[in-house]
Amino acid sequence: MLITLQRLMPADALADWGWRIPFFIGAALAVIVFWIRRGLEESAAFTNAAADPVEKRGKTMMLFMQHPRETLMILGLTAGGSLGFYAFTTYMQKFLVNTSGFSKTEATEISAGALFCFMVAQPLVGWLSDKVGRKTMLVGAFGLGALLTWPIMTAIAATDSVWAAFGLMLSALLILSGYTAISAVIKAELFPVHVRALGVALPYALANAVFGGTAESVALLFKQQGVETGFYLYVAAIMGVALIVSLILKDTAKHSRIVED
Repeated sequence: MLITLQRLMPADALADWGWRIPFFIGAALAVIVFWIRRGLEESAAFTNAAADPVEKRGKTMMLFMQHPRETLMILGLTAGGSLGFYAFTTYMQKFLVNTSGFSKTEATEISAGALFCFMVAQPLVGWLSDKVGRKTMLVGAFGLGALLTWPIMTAIAATDSVWAAFGLMLSALLILSGYTAISAVIKAELFPVHVRALGVALPYALANAVFGGTAESVALLFKQQGVETGFYLYVAAIMGVALIVSLILKDTAKHSRIVED
């Protein structure tokens, strides 16, 4: 959408009011998604659990009292995954302009191309996780992410080649695919059905807000202080935390709590 607007609208009009167009489209799509969601059938596990007495259903305190390990694990995994995702997607377009020196149009096209390939890779990486195990994928994603974030971002900052920037950004996203392609299922597999939705949603939302939602602000703060490379280390360090969580995580292929469906 941004590429289309940049090519069809004058820059002044896009900056003045055109940037609102994607938000209106997104709002309309949200209504459609809500309609689709209302028509989906619930899983057998949820239907059976819904018949249980109310006092057995998931509550926030139950989550932290009865499932603290799983809750903390989701916090750690989401912190590394969300920060890495926002660093290499949302913030990357500004990084390509402000640090690498690309034009806004070039930055948009680089990002769009990398994100398209990233999207196509998700089912393939998900299929691979069924073969080698989810834990293996997480360890690979966060291990390589912690190790390679610094050199990848340093190389992107120094390049003036569109294709080199595209390749570097895509390589970072493909590494992160080891988390993004299986994030939802591996978190769901940690909880019994009566607390599953809450157990996945609450720690995910907290970590996503604290680390993913602030990624751009933290990056710009480092840049303003003249130590932009500090952000590279910050992303690598949080991915390192997620790596530790991945290493101590039980293999959900053998210990999944999703048993009814």
